[in-house]
Amino acid sequence: MDFGKYKYDLDKKKKEAKKHQVQVKVKEIKYHANVDDHDYDYKMRHAIEFLEDNNRIKCSLFFRGRENAHTEIGFQLFRRIIEDLKEIAKIEQEPKQNGKNLSMLLSPIKIKKPSRKKARKPAEEPKAADIDSEVV
Repeated sequence: MDFGKYKYDLDKKKKEAKKHQVQVKVKEIKYHANVDDHDYDYKMRHAIEFLEDNNRIKCSLFFRGRENAHTEIGFQLFRRIIEDLKEIAKIEQEPKQNGKNLSMLLSPIKIKKPSRKKARKPAEEPKAADIDSEVV
């Protein structure tokens, strides 16, 4: 066997495998402790969009000034996010605090989509009564 041909075939297989791979991206959504309802809803719509596109989400919250004294507000916000996204996302990394930052990682739940192929109905044969009525 020719070694050059062998290497060529290996490279060809690698390129073919690369065509079919799916890259999962991490999208980040930033919050603040005093987020308003409208802002929260707006960011949730984006989060749902990202999850439906099969991307992971990193939720991060930055505490500023006096907000550092009330980190429980950030954890409450993240519990709310988890509750709102529980049907389409699972927690990959629990909420954890690093200094002034609070972050968690969510990934989409794999949901089986219905197949696009339509089931074919067997062709119905005309009944004897239908044939008789057409002849008349």
